[in-house]
Amino acid sequence: MTGTPHKGVPVTAGPRTVLAYLIRRLIAVIIMVLVVLLATFTVFFMLPKWAGQDIAVLFAGKATGAEQIEGIRTKLGLDDPLLVQFWDFIKGIPMGRDYVNGSDVTHCPAPCFGYSFRTEAPVWETLKDALPVTGALAAGACVLWLVAGVATGVVSALKRGSIWDRAAMTTALGGVSLPVFFTGMIAMGIFVHQLGWVKIADSLSTDDSPGVWLQTLILPWIVLAFLNAAMYARLTRATMLEVLGEDYIRTARAKGLGEATVIRKHALRSAMTPILTVFGLDLGVLMGGAVLTESTFNLPGLGLEAVRAISSKDLPVILGVTLCAALAIAVANLVVDLMYAVIDPRVRLG
Repeated sequence: MTGTPHKGVPVTAGPRTVLAYLIRRLIAVIIMVLVVLLATFTVFFMLPKWAGQDIAVLFAGKATGAEQIEGIRTKLGLDDPLLVQFWDFIKGIPMGRDYVNGSDVTHCPAPCFGYSFRTEAPVWETLKDALPVTGALAAGACVLWLVAGVATGVVSALKRGSIWDRAAMTTALGGVSLPVFFTGMIAMGIFVHQLGWVKIADSLSTDDSPGVWLQTLILPWIVLAFLNAAMYARLTRATMLEVLGEDYIRTARAKGLGEATVIRKHALRSAMTPILTVFGLDLGVLMGGAVLTESTFNLPGLGLEAVRAISSKDLPVILGVTLCAALAIAVANLVVDLMYAVIDPRVRLG
């Protein structure tokens, strides 16, 4: 694939250049995740001490005797230095971990994120059940809002000042202004309870049929897509208007290229860079758990698990959800960086 630097000299990005670019981005992702994990681990395990709370008591419950609490503290390694605890936690994710107190040994299989205070089960079991729900919610909603938002923004930019433009931007302004819990409750009241067009299952699991997943997620998809598509429509319109005024667009038209080719291959391609930036952040945050959406529609995803863990002070689950969110944002930004390289080859050479 070829690219043209600012001075107009053609260059070619070979396989080594692409590989080097990918390696740089992967290293940056690993460093970011480790920094986030260290910060969150320190906060979650130091805040209780600063607040005068004992993590062993949180795990065991207040009704447990002093001897049992001391045994739990030994078993969890809470008396070890913080860096030792952090290393044991990091090592346990790919290798698993044994919690030992004399003859009392509990094995946590990989990936080990510790044990939940609330359920006394491995955190990964909770995350494993919640991840498919959050992933399905994020995937369906992001496809809808990206297609609808970008298409609306492009048409509004091409028909600037028209009735369509005013109506679309007014609707988008309303969509950006409405909170998801309000829109979600209104949508449920109309389409679920009043009209009965949509049925929402009480729970979701991988054993359920695709039809159950579709009828449960279709309304959350539409609600999320409406709110986010509104923002993407406004961003796309503003970016397209700026790009359409550039000299190279006028040059492309002067060469006799068709309007569809100018818009698709030149204007939209340039306008996609800021859209991809916002899309990567939104997708990563949503994969980390859509707290308000999952709470509104009672979807058993990472967001709802985070709310439950916070209310019960379940620190290992909170830490696990935070790690999933950090990984999701890091991976989403890595994918966006790679898409930058596809859209603009000069990125691989920077």
